[in-house]
Amino acid sequence: MERVRDLRLLPKAHLHLHFTGSMRPSTLLELADKYGVHLPEALSGALTGGEPPKLRATDERGWFRFQRLYDIARSCLRSEEDIRRLVREAAEEDVRDGSGWLEIQVDPTSYAPRLGGLIPALEIILDAVEDASRETGLGIRVLVAANRMKHPLDARTLARLAVRYADRGVVGFGLSNDERRGLARDFDRAFEIAREGGLLAAPHGGELAGPSSVRDCLDDLHAARVGHGVRAAEDPRLLRKLAERGVTCEVCPASNVALGVYDKPADVPLRTLFDAGVPMALGADDPLLFGSRLAAQYELAREHHGFTDAELAELARQSVRASRAPSDVRERLLAGVDAWLAA
Repeated sequence: MERVRDLRLLPKAHLHLHFTGSMRPSTLLELADKYGVHLPEALSGALTGGEPPKLRATDERGWFRFQRLYDIARSCLRSEEDIRRLVREAAEEDVRDGSGWLEIQVDPTSYAPRLGGLIPALEIILDAVEDASRETGLGIRVLVAANRMKHPLDARTLARLAVRYADRGVVGFGLSNDERRGLARDFDRAFEIAREGGLLAAPHGGELAGPSSVRDCLDDLHAARVGHGVRAAEDPRLLRKLAERGVTCEVCPASNVALGVYDKPADVPLRTLFDAGVPMALGADDPLLFGSRLAAQYELAREHHGFTDAELAELARQSVRASRAPSDVRERLLAGVDAWLAA
């Protein structure tokens, strides 16, 4: 019988983690108390040891409830000190889970009102990332994400800002929030600006909406990675397209179940994507709300989908290859994966 290796020791890259959603529950409780923010029972109960909130978001009411909880959590980040604490703790959690590289996603407009404006907000975030990377030894970069619920002109402004800070740690440009709202092609100019500036295109797609959402990310936004992308499993031709182009899907299994995209962990089509040759990078998405971090996603693949240690090692390799880590960091992490498997 194969010996079960510790998945926290498996070197990997973490490519799908949202900024506020990376917060430790204990930190949110402390900040809420500090600022006098009332946390609804669905959130406070989960943070004090209960089950994660029931967030089925397959209808608009459910998504609104999820977004409301997220917004309440974000309202507790009010100072530069809070931002620095969040980034440092997110890095510490990633290191604990075996991550050697983190690309954290943030929409700086969400924090700008409390941090002096859009540019100061992004600069505070990038300074915090640089400090946390130095303190923890974890390579960290930033994806600036536009909000699909806002006007495409706002996305263009963010794309230009992201390009401006490409030499300060911004490596990609994303598009988040409810993919059932708005058309991907409405944001094509913003993604063109980002790509021309050397940034990776990594929009969300194929989570709450079906395979057509993933196809739009490829055809309209020329995505190199797709946030989630799991619904591509419903279209064999699309799977072949992803595999042939080498487009990585940032799959977040625990999140998919928590939001009701799939009823149970075994329903998440990890095996379908893997067997079709679609590269994957497992991610935790919003561990604050979904209750599990990076290593737990690999545990889920092992427990519910029968992934062997050799296959889990390949998933880790795929995450590293899809990252924007420098070549020396990639080589070190890939060598570490081989050593983990050989140990």
